[in-house]
Amino acid sequence: MIALLTRLVRNLPLLLISPFLVAIPIVAIVVQDWLFRLGGRRRLEPDTQPALDGATIVIPNWNGRDLLEKYMPSILAATQGNPKHEIIVVDNASTDGSAAYLRQNFPSVRVLEMDRNYGFGGGLNRGIAEARNDVAVLLNSDMRVDPGFLAPLLAGFSDATVFAVSCQIFFSDPAKVREETGLTQAWWENGGLRVRHRIDERVTSAFPCFYGGGGSTAVDRRKFLALGGFDELLAPFYLEDTDLGFMAWKRGWKVLYEPRSVVWHEHRGTIGKKFSQSYIQSILKKNFLLFCWKNIHEWPRLAGHFGFSLAGAWLSVLFGDSFERPNPLALWKAFVQLPGALRSRWMACELAAISDTEAFRRPMPGYFRDRFSVLPPKEVRPSVLFLSPYPVCPPIHGGGVFIYQTLKELVKHADVHLLVLLDEDWQEAAHEELTALCVSAEYLVRLEGCPKGLGSLTPYAVREFSNDDLRWAIHRTILLREVDVVQLDYTNMAQYAEDFEQIANILFEHDVYFQSIGRSLAKDGWKRPAACYEYLRALRYELTMLPKMDRIQMCSQSNADYLLEFAPALAPRLQPGLRAGIDTKRYGFRVDGREPGTLLFLGSFRHLPNREALDWFLRNVWPLIVAGHPAVRLVIIGSDAPPRHSLPSIGTIEMVGFVEDVREALARYAVFICPILTGSGVRVKLLEAYAAGIPVVSTTVGAEGLTQFDGDTCLLADTPADFAARTVELLTDVDKAGAVAVRARKHVVENWDMETITAGLAKSYVEAVESKRER
Repeated sequence: MIALLTRLVRNLPLLLISPFLVAIPIVAIVVQDWLFRLGGRRRLEPDTQPALDGATIVIPNWNGRDLLEKYMPSILAATQGNPKHEIIVVDNASTDGSAAYLRQNFPSVRVLEMDRNYGFGGGLNRGIAEARNDVAVLLNSDMRVDPGFLAPLLAGFSDATVFAVSCQIFFSDPAKVREETGLTQAWWENGGLRVRHRIDERVTSAFPCFYGGGGSTAVDRRKFLALGGFDELLAPFYLEDTDLGFMAWKRGWKVLYEPRSVVWHEHRGTIGKKFSQSYIQSILKKNFLLFCWKNIHEWPRLAGHFGFSLAGAWLSVLFGDSFERPNPLALWKAFVQLPGALRSRWMACELAAISDTEAFRRPMPGYFRDRFSVLPPKEVRPSVLFLSPYPVCPPIHGGGVFIYQTLKELVKHADVHLLVLLDEDWQEAAHEELTALCVSAEYLVRLEGCPKGLGSLTPYAVREFSNDDLRWAIHRTILLREVDVVQLDYTNMAQYAEDFEQIANILFEHDVYFQSIGRSLAKDGWKRPAACYEYLRALRYELTMLPKMDRIQMCSQSNADYLLEFAPALAPRLQPGLRAGIDTKRYGFRVDGREPGTLLFLGSFRHLPNREALDWFLRNVWPLIVAGHPAVRLVIIGSDAPPRHSLPSIGTIEMVGFVEDVREALARYAVFICPILTGSGVRVKLLEAYAAGIPVVSTTVGAEGLTQFDGDTCLLADTPADFAARTVELLTDVDKAGAVAVRARKHVVENWDMETITAGLAKSYVEAVESKRER
């Protein structure tokens, strides 16, 4: 309470005027944007490629003699052998004798003595203006360089659209956490810019990044000057390089990260020693605001920015400062610079060739490939990124079986790059077979999602898998593996579909998610408010995300028909029958010789419909069967099985739990039961039962997509009495059971064999890519 009162007293004047500190910039920007639209934009000059025969290294310095003494020798060594290389040190009116020291000890270095301290950006601007080469390399004075760091930087300017190439950064102290690496990323979140550096050892050559750090980057000098250089609006330091990188992307240029160009940084060796942390943070907060006022030209983003800024100022007073939000002082400091921000905004508008949204997208690796690569109009053997949100091996759940058997066939037709989320590290070993089959495979232990979201409109099952590191892995794979098709499995992965122009997004709806929830609610009489809300969120999410897909694979025509009732416009994209199937050759067909009086229940108990099905059967059907046939035996197989003591004591129940291979059980027992009441999609357990020759009793929902007719490929029953009677019928009438099993085997071989299905899947990939690229 004392801390709160202290913050209120200290910030009260600024807090009271904070609405005006937001409202006045809004009005000013609205008026200026209107005037800009009336005046039109300047004609942009054509892009040219810089000469690469030499580079000018520019180093800003302010009272950093000790750092120059320590690190200049490594920089001089890197320039040896090429007389066209030059080194410029811009001395910002140092008082420690830096300029004289350089002239005496490093006479080959050009020293530009400033009349005052122009700051980081101002000093570099003046140094780059004096550079003799087309490529200028910007280095902090506390930077040690690898002897060969220049060659990879120069090689990065491989075409006329490259603006900058950034080094890979290590810290001088290897024990420090690598807060900066050179591989930069940025995104828009909660009304503001977010930035970070990534560590990714899979990136080994030139790669897109959001911006090149001002102390470790090579720039095309002409392009740098055309953008106006580092904006002194952001003086004295921080975000000048981020601002410049964003402007370069909006201009239609590229910023690259080159990990083979290595430098070592004594982090904040200059700024951190001369300014307090509170002062540094105040500059950062102010500059994050000014970045938005200058560079964000899409009004939905800008409106959100101002709303979050005002709320953030109040929250900072009530709950304390946070790096992610401004405080009243930051608002005031930015407001004081509003005239300068408006001038910078006008220039940024003149130079922009693409939108804010597009500029945020293009540095992401997948978009970089999609936007800048000239891809062939047709891929005979496409490169497919296959994403599974669950472990595939061993295939203990229906979706796992579909994925596993699809992959085994798909590798014959496409270059498959597998990306799988695991629950535990040890599960990777079980995937050795798939790793050997695929061109590449990457396994990520389940990344933390965002399961909490009070009032969120996104379904829980989707938020659970929402993770920036997973999105990064997908994008990185798209670029490095030259992916043509992104195959997303399960509705919760639809969030990773992007607005690509040349790369196809394809989703397999293992079930219609909102249909599954709706059936569960219908069973309970719609009495659970939280579940009702989840249903509405699922309906909204699915109908919003599915139009972003180029193709939508459905388990069956019945699932497709249900979805079309809600979204008829999706009809051209729906593809039933291309993913749900099994390799029928793996299942030996056996009608005779089964253990009499035995029932088999099969299913992973991580899947709620399986738990509900077994509970319904044991409570309502099993007592009826046992009453007439006390010798009957029920065998339950499945991973994550419930404990034996939770089962009823009626009759003989054998809880087996997980087995490596279900084929032995399918060939052994007399009748297969599928009492599924909820969920959606085709049950792989029925396909396996059909193929193995074990006769089936199922609910109508359980047999969805396979049959609607009782006695065709299985017996159907939806009430406890009917289900019990039909089960007993197959147990006692061996001839009828055999006839049903024969029809079922014929049906699954003709319609659900994975070899035939996957050949069609591969063809659909080729067609999807061709259709996308001919637009």
